[in-house]
Amino acid sequence: MAGAAAIPSGAGGALLSGYARQPGVADELFTSDGEMRAVWRPFISELEKLNKEEISARFARGDRYLHDAGVFFRQYSSDPLTERAWPLSHVPVILPEAEWNTICKGLAERADLLERVCEDLYGPNTLVAEGHLPAELIADNREWLRPMVGVTPRSGHYLHALAFEIGRGPDGSWFVLGDRTQAPSGAGFALENRMANARIFAEMNLQDKRLRLAGFLSDFRDAIDVLRNQVGGRSAILTPGAGTDTYFEHMYIARYLGLLLLEGEDLVVQDGRVMVRTVTGPKPIGVLWRRLDASYADPLELDETSQIGTPGLVEAARQGAVNMVNALGAGVLETRALMAFLPRISRVLTGDALTLPNIATWWCGGAKERAYVLENAERMMIGSALACDLPFDIGATTALGGKLRGGAAGSVERWITEDGARLVGQEAVTLSTTPAWDGNRLVPRPMTVRVFAARTSKGWSFMPGGYARIGSSDDVTALAMQRGGAVSDVWIVADNPVPAVPPQDSKPFRRAPTGFLPSRAADNLFWLGRYVERAEGIVRLLRAYHLRLAETGNSADRRLAELSTYLDGFGVDVATPIPDALPNLLDFARNCAGKVRDRFSVDGWAALQDLTASLEPLQKTTRPGDDCARAMTDLLRRLNGFTGLVHENMYRSMGWRFMSMGRALERGDAMAAALAVFADVGAAPGGFDIAVELGDSVMTHHRRYRVETTRDTVIDLLALDDANPRSILFQINRLSDLASDLPFAEVAGRPGELVRVILTAQTALTVADPSDITTERLSDLRAELAGISEKLLAVHS
Repeated sequence: MAGAAAIPSGAGGALLSGYARQPGVADELFTSDGEMRAVWRPFISELEKLNKEEISARFARGDRYLHDAGVFFRQYSSDPLTERAWPLSHVPVILPEAEWNTICKGLAERADLLERVCEDLYGPNTLVAEGHLPAELIADNREWLRPMVGVTPRSGHYLHALAFEIGRGPDGSWFVLGDRTQAPSGAGFALENRMANARIFAEMNLQDKRLRLAGFLSDFRDAIDVLRNQVGGRSAILTPGAGTDTYFEHMYIARYLGLLLLEGEDLVVQDGRVMVRTVTGPKPIGVLWRRLDASYADPLELDETSQIGTPGLVEAARQGAVNMVNALGAGVLETRALMAFLPRISRVLTGDALTLPNIATWWCGGAKERAYVLENAERMMIGSALACDLPFDIGATTALGGKLRGGAAGSVERWITEDGARLVGQEAVTLSTTPAWDGNRLVPRPMTVRVFAARTSKGWSFMPGGYARIGSSDDVTALAMQRGGAVSDVWIVADNPVPAVPPQDSKPFRRAPTGFLPSRAADNLFWLGRYVERAEGIVRLLRAYHLRLAETGNSADRRLAELSTYLDGFGVDVATPIPDALPNLLDFARNCAGKVRDRFSVDGWAALQDLTASLEPLQKTTRPGDDCARAMTDLLRRLNGFTGLVHENMYRSMGWRFMSMGRALERGDAMAAALAVFADVGAAPGGFDIAVELGDSVMTHHRRYRVETTRDTVIDLLALDDANPRSILFQINRLSDLASDLPFAEVAGRPGELVRVILTAQTALTVADPSDITTERLSDLRAELAGISEKLLAVHS
């Protein structure tokens, strides 16, 4: 590249061939005089020992970890199943501990300043009254929530979790690009970045001087416990739901810290207290780590169109009945125009300048200034020194429809965008570059670092690295992941090796309770069990159909006609070897599992993903007859592998019971429906054998009866045998056992309504003979099972 600074020969060998620092751009790997920074030397030295194939293999190993761990980034889409593999840039960003400590010291001062600003905006409002902030900047701001004025958080603090986007300028100094106070994301992803990197660079001799990340979230968990103890109840993460782009992180942190993962519909405000709807009734919530925008949190007092909030949440905060992380309304601090006034406010409130400055920012004022800027935008965008500079905003599309040019290109232009109802200007910046792998060598790419802070009893605690955004090209707009950007681990390297094993926890052992099961989670687990079992039933039916098609070659065969008609009742067209109904059912199951990812094993989720993915190629290649029968056998084994993995390894909690009850109800109903058709006295010849095959009981029937298949033997084995896991009685006995462990199994010393309904069906079936189980009785059994399902769903909702 013309004008690029040459890299000394021998610095990194072929690995850095063509790595060119660009003029006027700082670089993380090399100093301005072309010397490799000391903190990078051990890493580059180890990396250059590997050839390109070895490097690619290591990077692939990290990607496999992320895939197997289920780490994903949600694309902006109305489809909650649209996921993108986590875009890891495998080469870390490396910073020395001393430099990091300086950054964190400046950001701690900034965090305290933001707390004081937020306290003033929702309290005395002296900053506006004394002219330090324009009134219209606050009053017209959609994130300044009037209902929260005068509401002091129960904890005494508005801010508990923060993130800062920082960058390094051409002179090597750091500055703040943006403050994240609404619902900062990325801390959970940072841990996964580190886990993936640990696998990539496991064998490297790096003398492990990297500071560890896990202690940050542990410290924050302790801080959340303090907040919870102020009001009582449980702690939870409040998520917008599975459709949000960072849902994986919400699930990951909830699981990692042992918090409930709740959506707005899980909560209800009763007598001023926030309660979560559980299968045992409403239970109090003391802390909500809010991961949805505040304006959506309460449709009663904030955005009335919100469908993801909880009516009454503002009143609960007003009464101090719940601690919010962060306080409702804290998002006003993310206003870009506010950054223009922070240097002055810092001097007013603290007497000192900001240690770590933010990017130079101007507020373009009111209507007169706005009109002037719009009229002169074209001239201003080519660098004319006019009255109002235009802003830089990473990844933003401006009000004028343009795109930012900057980063490595060293643009001197200004940029324009809208911030609420006002124009705001920020100085165009040139971000530093850092090494990224392009498949053959290291190349410089623009980057920013996201720094996470948490309020603890000892003050602000900072995650030591973990998360940087890396551009996919020299264009700074390519930093955004939605535009193809990547994310890298950030290593903070100490002077001396960090202990391999963290200090042992000295707290006394205490077995925690298994926790509440929100009603919504119970419902999703119940239907997950039903959908997977229903999919298995359709697979068995399709296999039976195509086996007989392969035997006879005659689609008019009466057995095939009955199977076809029966499958048609499920919306399955046998003319298509892999009908759409099958992947649709698995998508329904995956959707249910996705909504309870915090309660679902990583292996179980990966198995369900692989199961769904396996259908796509089959739909394109499978042919009717023997080919489809073999495909169904393979799919059946995959399904049984998934159900065995989940049901055998899942902790026997309340959630497991609901999933198991869904499975038992679906299997019992499917068997009753199949027997009503294929064991009917008027069924086609061979129908009894189809029924035994669908019940996976061919060998058992041969051993048990040693006679031809008759209606009595089929009904005895598949309806009345309490030792056959495919029989209806077995399922009802299973339901009875599971229901007896539910919290509402007994009421005032007597069986609850659900248990009574099950006992009635169980008793009648236990004393029945095969001759009693007519086709009409099978229909009645289906109705009884449907009644059990309705009672179960009613009592836990």
